[in-house]
Amino acid sequence: MDIRLRTPDDMDACVEALAHVQAADRYPVRWPDDPRSWLTPTGLTSAWIAVEGGTVLGHVGLTRDAEITRLFVTPAARGRGLATRLLDTVRAAARTPLKLEVSSEGEAAIALYQRAGWRRVGSSRAGWTNAAGEPALLHHYVSP
Repeated sequence: MDIRLRTPDDMDACVEALAHVQAADRYPVRWPDDPRSWLTPTGLTSAWIAVEGGTVLGHVGLTRDAEITRLFVTPAARGRGLATRLLDTVRAAARTPLKLEVSSEGEAAIALYQRAGWRRVGSSRAGWTNAAGEPALLHHYVSP
């Protein structure tokens, strides 16, 4: 399994991986009209993928304001430490403190961040709704 920078040629496989994640976890809560654009939000400077045998198993992005975004690992690849490796890859590349937001519904992600030493610095309501149709509660974290 390799972790490498995402290229434009990887986008179809990234969308396919995201579809598996969305079906299992409702991440994102609603399937985007244009998943390629969703994977490349405004301000994205770099994105990395975890790949094995041509299959994308995970994804993470970094924005110009040092925020982790679009982190996911496919259900079939979980339990192998890929999310931690993806986070470590971004931290090594950025060489600056990072931040991220996670919905309170993302209990597994919250547990991962806390195990990895990330520190919650606040919470706020999102401009989008969670699975219950309410404004999502976002927790804000900073890297160790």
